[in-house]
Amino acid sequence: MKFKIINETKQIDLVNSAQVASGFFLRLLGLMFKKKIGPEQALIFYRAPSIHTFFMRFPIDIIFLDQEMKVKRLIQGLKPWRFVVCRGAQITIELPPAKISQVKAQIGDKIEITPQSPTSQNKGTFPSFISSC
Repeated sequence: MKFKIINETKQIDLVNSAQVASGFFLRLLGLMFKKKIGPEQALIFYRAPSIHTFFMRFPIDIIFLDQEMKVKRLIQGLKPWRFVVCRGAQITIELPPAKISQVKAQIGDKIEITPQSPTSQNKGTFPSFISSC
């Protein structure tokens, strides 16, 4: 299932085609070995207060969210072969490089993650895919 990610505070779309990294192998592999990430793509990790960029070929932007879906930490242009931690983060979003500056995201912004369907009941709440795990 694809998700749309919106900066609710600024009323700006971050990406229109985000995917949840669920299951052991998808979480382990993430963006490793990919040649690039598209400008409207993102990868969402739930219960992930840390990420790595081992075996990646390009830098990425990272947004860490707390349980209230507020931006806790931003990392721009994280290069391959790095490891970062954000204590207390519940969701980590991997984005294309320069996306954070493009959408002017800031710490404290409220982020909304909704399924790509017009009848989403989870709008503005902690995503249901997290509580079901």
